[in-house]
Amino acid sequence: MISSLFALVTIVALSIPSAVIFIPLAMITGDIMPLYRVGNRIARAGLWMAGVRVVVVGRERIPANTACIFMANHVSNLDPPVLIPMIPGRISSFLKRSLMSLPALGYAMKLAEFIPVDRAGSTANAKRSVDAAKAVLAKGIHITTFVEGTRSKDGRMLPFKKGPFYLAMESGAQCLPVSIHGTETMMAKGSMRIKPGTAHIVFHEPINPCDYATREELSQAVRAAINSGLPEWMRN
Repeated sequence: MISSLFALVTIVALSIPSAVIFIPLAMITGDIMPLYRVGNRIARAGLWMAGVRVVVVGRERIPANTACIFMANHVSNLDPPVLIPMIPGRISSFLKRSLMSLPALGYAMKLAEFIPVDRAGSTANAKRSVDAAKAVLAKGIHITTFVEGTRSKDGRMLPFKKGPFYLAMESGAQCLPVSIHGTETMMAKGSMRIKPGTAHIVFHEPINPCDYATREELSQAVRAAINSGLPEWMRN
């Protein structure tokens, strides 16, 4: 519990003055990168204070100057703050549309061009989200998605959602599978408590969606890659 408190105090103490300075700066200049970099540093500082260490393998496999769709498994609420600061360049992500209405944070997410999603939305809403994601990729901004759509309760991979693979086939953007493990023991689903430990991230070779005839074949290839970087007990 002490590590969780340290992390929370660190994040709050750093976030408030950063928001006061960097959100107005982004509004004036139209440049989100200073706010984005500070946000990543705050996330890493919070993890460090909580005793979370990150071991990364395969970062050199990320293509330079190419917007990719990072597709990761999902076992903990720690996965985004562990993963995103390790990806070079700028990242966008899908998130619930309701989060866009949060004071300050919601505005920052709009500036960062995060992609709103209606969880129970119509086909038209889904297409709107895909079109927005394609526009983000066209600007050279990566997209990170947790392809199971929710956190696994026991660490074993769940079935994948179809949306990320529809986006990949539509946009032609390279898919970069990511394996995450270790976080499942540090912050379990349904818990806010952070336990010290080591998070492991494996970046795999990019997968070109143009090499696959169907979304299902692409999904199977991404799943096999993610599986290969996980401990045996997590593979499903």
